[in-house]
Amino acid sequence: MINKKLKVGNVPNLRFPEFTEEWETKKLGEVATNVMYGMNAAATNYDGENQYIRITDIDEQTRLFCPNPLSSPDGELNNKYLLHKGDILFARTGASVGKSYLYNDKDGKIYFAGFLIRLNVRDEDPYFIFSQTLTEKYQRWVLTMSMRSGQPGINAEEYKLLPIVIPSIQEQEKISSFLLLIDERIQTQNKIIEELKLLKITLRYQLYEQILNQENEYVQVKDTLNYEQPTKYLVTNTDYSSDISLIPVLTANKAFVLGYTNEEFGIYDKGQCIIFDDFTMDIKFVNFFFKVKSSAIKILTAKPNVNLKFIFEYLSFLNLSSNEHKRHYISEIEPMEMQLPNYIQQTYVADFLSSIDDKIKTEFEIHTLLLKQKQYLLANLFI
Repeated sequence: MINKKLKVGNVPNLRFPEFTEEWETKKLGEVATNVMYGMNAAATNYDGENQYIRITDIDEQTRLFCPNPLSSPDGELNNKYLLHKGDILFARTGASVGKSYLYNDKDGKIYFAGFLIRLNVRDEDPYFIFSQTLTEKYQRWVLTMSMRSGQPGINAEEYKLLPIVIPSIQEQEKISSFLLLIDERIQTQNKIIEELKLLKITLRYQLYEQILNQENEYVQVKDTLNYEQPTKYLVTNTDYSSDISLIPVLTANKAFVLGYTNEEFGIYDKGQCIIFDDFTMDIKFVNFFFKVKSSAIKILTAKPNVNLKFIFEYLSFLNLSSNEHKRHYISEIEPMEMQLPNYIQQTYVADFLSSIDDKIKTEFEIHTLLLKQKQYLLANLFI
């Protein structure tokens, strides 16, 4: 692969050396046919055969079909809404406008829903065309096109105007094959990470089940942890930055890092702690400086002769959750009884589980590098 930056003409920055012809620019409507809106049907329980894809079933990051849960379309089925080889779906409205998905035979029998638009690519390489919907150039086009009417949305006629670059079919296939190798590596890395997470859950369950079956001292959670209200660590400006060199703003739920702030006051800098969402009972282990968004968070630290990581893993083992909109920590969590082994055993368990965390972190860093590599290639293999 060679760098073409010094070359003149309609060619990408990076290119396989056997190709020299200039690329054409066409509209998506010139290379795709069979444009259709999806079926207006509600989702129902999966019937074991007919799958339903909606905007929410397309993963934001990978653009793979990731239904959660798997569903089927309700009512009478019309095969004109079945996906076939070369079909690309586009989200036409809402916050996810522009999201795309390329049908894969391995995904099985799928009908597509009404907020999606289908275009079929036959004469060009479908993955090559689809890959152009993963670029920053495409995202800028979506932003411009979707806001013309004042409401986020792009209709079928507008999608047909999407500029697409076209080299020879041989070069398309070469680029597609190369990018698919990166995709496979990313998917493998995802699998490694998920398997490590499952391993940790399994081993944690086994370790804490053993502890519960031993004759250890019974204590209440309040005997192991101090708590602090987050008031003085609350962020005042919620216009967050993406600059990771600034102070992270945290929440205890799945989002965890909401963004970054340049506020230099009210920073939690006391070392390791657990942040606990008093309403949902979500928890996170934190070992860096931070600020928080919500006053509903409790900041928990260890009392003498208590390993904080051991308590965090114990609370995670309990799989705490609640749908009740009330505070839980003081009334329900603090009085809970638990078996507390000696500090040496606590540390052994904590260090063992932390070693798996370290492995997950390493694999996640590899995953991040692969994603960056993919973005670099998308930015330079296309015009």
